[in-house]
Amino acid sequence: MAKAKAKSKKKKSGYDPAFIQKEKQALKRRHRKTILFNDRELALIDEYCQKNKISYKSVMMRRIIMEKLLTDMGQNPPTLF
Repeated sequence: MAKAKAKSKKKKSGYDPAFIQKEKQALKRRHRKTILFNDRELALIDEYCQKNKISYKSVMMRRIIMEKLLTDMGQNPPTLF
């Protein structure tokens, strides 16, 4: 019966709470990078964000950068030799 009780303590979703906590920690953003723009670049970014009603520029920039990197890595996979 002890085993049956232990199994019932798991979430109904079927995921291990320790695994979920580990994933949350892995996705936490802890590394800050700074980027500088000139006046024209910043004006273009501001105009784009205003036109598309984007209020969080960091989310937009992160998404664009990661999409570009993932696309490039898919087309040109790194080689070992």
